Amino acid sequence: MEENKETPGAQKPKGKERRHSCQQCDKSYTTSVTLKRHLLIHTGENPYSCEECGKAFTRSDALKTHHLIHTGEKPYSCEECGKTFTTSSNLTIHHRIHTGEKPYWCEECGKTCTTSSDLKIHHLIHTGEKPYSCEECGKTFTRSDALKTHNLIHTGEKPYSCEECGKTFTTSSNLTIHHRIHTGEKPYWCEECGKTFTTSSNLKTHHRIHTGEKPYWCEECGKTFTTSSTLKKHHRIHTRENS
Repeated sequence: MEENKETPGAQKPKGKERRHSCQQCDKSYTTSVTLKRHLLIHTGENPYSCEECGKAFTRSDALKTHHLIHTGEKPYSCEECGKTFTTSSNLTIHHRIHTGEKPYWCEECGKTCTTSSDLKIHHLIHTGEKPYSCEECGKTFTRSDALKTHNLIHTGEKPYSCEECGKTFTTSSNLTIHHRIHTGEKPYWCEECGKTFTTSSNLKTHHRIHTGEKPYWCEECGKTFTTSSTLKKHHRIHTRENS
């Protein structure tokens, strides 16, 4: 009895064949249903709308996730610190704070980022592109949320307030950092000496003690410093000399 021989070079099909292609962008899908859902991106149609606020979505699961904003439900919790989230993807991204994982890296300079969106924003440093501009003063930004936060300078609005002391802030992240004064939380720790910090930027600055890095330098005398604030303080020596 002869053995069944495969044709040389032939490959077994991997997964389901993608027979449904989009004529707009050449993306392909395994089913007509997923293709139909994808086409909504091109048509701009958002058939699923929120009864609470009227915001519309292309997918029913996106509407379901959005609705958690109104209910306040956060079904996904971090096992490390207990912080809760509305989506599993947000929990995954948050968990990288504890693991230190940064799976996205820049081909230009090698810098690593925790999310693909952070990498995309970082890349604007290399291109010099700042697509978002302030109508009040003309200052430009790489991110729309940075522009939104900047606009609060002109309006004077500080929408985030501390429940403990009543102090107000322009961003929720600044409120979160401030709140650690009351809780004593210091979630960032140095692997070299074990010292803990309230912010990642403070940890980054501290780490220069171990590496010896001094990225800030004085144009007047060439002296280098670990922080911009130290450089600024040093520069007063030269301004006094030149006055």
